[in-house]
Amino acid sequence: MESLTSHTDYGSTSLSESDVDPDPMIEFAAWLARAEEAGVYEPNAMVVGTVDADGTPSARTVLLKGLDATGFEFVTNYSSRKGRALSAHPVVSLLFPWYALNRQVIVLGTAERTSSEVSDMYFNRRPRGARVAALASAQSQPVEGRDVLEARILELEAEYPEGVDIPRPEHWGGVRVTPASIEFWQGRTSRLHDRLLFTAADGAWGMQRLQP
Repeated sequence: MESLTSHTDYGSTSLSESDVDPDPMIEFAAWLARAEEAGVYEPNAMVVGTVDADGTPSARTVLLKGLDATGFEFVTNYSSRKGRALSAHPVVSLLFPWYALNRQVIVLGTAERTSSEVSDMYFNRRPRGARVAALASAQSQPVEGRDVLEARILELEAEYPEGVDIPRPEHWGGVRVTPASIEFWQGRTSRLHDRLLFTAADGAWGMQRLQP
């Protein structure tokens, strides 16, 4: 195996306890805004980790669609691998990798489906092509070839021409993650990184520093 010997210095930007808001959701929103301002590509992209019914872990990148004072939201096909995993084990991890800023945030929490009204809102916000694709794709299931999907898209576009509402399929909707812990990571020189971990307990957040 080829040895990868290149070394990146993560810089001198610090992260101290006095730097962060005592509410990690407020701090996360500030970090997300900073990533947007810095021009990070897809700043709301996050790696969602789940556990299948048989205990097998899996991960994939999805986009954060909603954020408020108590949780994070994304959308998915409930019949997909991640959807089935969340039904079996609602524990989930969210990793926001902002490499350009030498930062990352790791969220551990519990997932549940959003209400149908919230799912409708997210679906109706999608571009028309994305709504058609949600109807066409049995996400995570095998398919003989891309041409099969493209043919299905053409059928649905004929069934729902421009100006006709495209219904949200029952298997598609929002997922809300209520965090149990949120870790803020700032890269530092010599790999002596700063890590601040917030943990929820009895309706309040506690903070502690972790060794790098």
